[in-house]
Amino acid sequence: MASHRRRVRRFSRKTTAKVALLRGLVNSLIEHGRIKTTLAKAKETKRHVEKAITVAKRGDLNSRRILLSRYPNQASVSKLMDVMAGQFKDRQGGYTRIIKLGARPGDSSEMAFIEFVDYKFDGAAPEKTEKKVAKKATAKAAPNKAKTTKSKSKSASATA
Repeated sequence: MASHRRRVRRFSRKTTAKVALLRGLVNSLIEHGRIKTTLAKAKETKRHVEKAITVAKRGDLNSRRILLSRYPNQASVSKLMDVMAGQFKDRQGGYTRIIKLGARPGDSSEMAFIEFVDYKFDGAAPEKTEKKVAKKATAKAAPNKAKTTKSKSKSASATA
């Protein structure tokens, strides 16, 4: 049977595994502000996070209990209720964005970032690239010395 007009994605998992997957994705997004996942998972996660923020914006005890029943992670629910509800109080919806990244090399799955619209990228990548450049420069100098010592040791063992 074709999945036309079906609202929920199954991800080739049973219901309990799918619920656990989405709970983990929602908790990770709330904790980190931005996660990298497949496009289908990002779209499904977006549905759940947007509804969770809307519930959290009400700010009452019942909302907290509803969120804890859906996402049983006290730290995530507290951050959602205390921090994010205040950040998005003037916004009517559209709390997240999905940025497509292209195909994953291993299986060609479409990858994407899902992040909150007010997420600020801290720019940690330039430090890594500078370290990589420095590491490559030292690595280029070191193998030449290693090759000469190996060739000397091989010739010494051959004569013995």
